[in-house]
Amino acid sequence: MKDKLLALLTENARLTTEELATMLDTTPQAVAEKMDQYERSGVIRGYQAIIDEEQVDRDLVTAIIDLRVTPKKDMGFDAIAQIVAEFDEVDSVYLMSGGYDLAVIVKGHNFKDIAMFVATRLSTLDSVLSTKTHFLLSRYKERGILMNRDIPDQRSEAF
Repeated sequence: MKDKLLALLTENARLTTEELATMLDTTPQAVAEKMDQYERSGVIRGYQAIIDEEQVDRDLVTAIIDLRVTPKKDMGFDAIAQIVAEFDEVDSVYLMSGGYDLAVIVKGHNFKDIAMFVATRLSTLDSVLSTKTHFLLSRYKERGILMNRDIPDQRSEAF
């Protein structure tokens, strides 16, 4: 039940315990107990809606910032990743392979907010050697969900 329950919740966290129980051929009580156990142990860290930011009146800009850092002695990359993760502007932090060490997802109200965050807070950290900022221009797929599905391509109408 474990892997199947987590897969179902990942696909649709709004399913009721009754619906999940039917899909898993078990009882709603067994599903609720397993979900409680996952939440208490930290396997499930939260439940979130996937929002199409272009459809709501929110002026948010998202950037992916690549960081090259010097790892802390006896702690590796964990110490600097934790410091970066504590900033309010930071949505996600990932340890990466390749030319950069950390990928940081940052949200701001405009490009200047993100530029100022990088210039005054992120790049000034002792362990940060360099940054490379990529601004997100359009979302096509978010956590497995296709975005902008119903918007017709108007470029072909010009011809």
